[in-house]
Amino acid sequence: MAEITGDQRVQSEVLEGLATAVNHRRWFVELAIPYLGDNPIEIGSGLGDYALEWAPHLPRFTATEADPDRLVALKERLADHPTIEVRQMLLPHDEAGAEYSAAVSYNVLEHIEEDVAALRSMRDLVRPGGAVIIIVPAFQFAMSPADIATGHVRRYTKRTLGAAMTEAGLRVERIHYANALGLIGYFMATKVFRLMPKEGPMVKVYDTTVLPVTKAAEQVVRPPFGQSVFAVARVPG
Repeated sequence: MAEITGDQRVQSEVLEGLATAVNHRRWFVELAIPYLGDNPIEIGSGLGDYALEWAPHLPRFTATEADPDRLVALKERLADHPTIEVRQMLLPHDEAGAEYSAAVSYNVLEHIEEDVAALRSMRDLVRPGGAVIIIVPAFQFAMSPADIATGHVRRYTKRTLGAAMTEAGLRVERIHYANALGLIGYFMATKVFRLMPKEGPMVKVYDTTVLPVTKAAEQVVRPPFGQSVFAVARVPG
């Protein structure tokens, strides 16, 4: 079984801070909805913010977490939502049984040394024809002290993420960069000024003023770079 990398306390602080970026989260929620199907599983649900956004659109939803302390908090937060099941999961794993319509994992794969094996594990959870939906941080040049503190092993490009998904036996259907201006802001904040991406005025200002304009522009023209890589791949069947 793989180890959980990074400082779990720092990870939790970053998750709590980024939970205030409501517009950013809802943009990424919308990206996945067309591919989730009727019974998806989320790998690495963290504090449950995405699960709470996706669950109302679905008859069933499974949230997972690897860290035992966050798992307890996740179960407590989602206890009043009967359509959401919460379970522990650490990738890669040997679990069999392709029972889910999709596997969605946001900002998790970059923590896992054996990323291809982790993608194979996600593939094996999903029914033939279902989707594996991934968001990861983009571009190795943006690797910062914040990345290292939170346990990031790598950052991706469209090419490297697509290659990993293909090697894992998935068929890439859609892949593109997202949040171009966010990459510039992240690089300046975390690499130049060595700040952590926590709650604060910079996050709120970006989320309420810059992010909506960025989202609207990227719905018209896909940028050649971004803070994240978004990808959808199908399980052959």
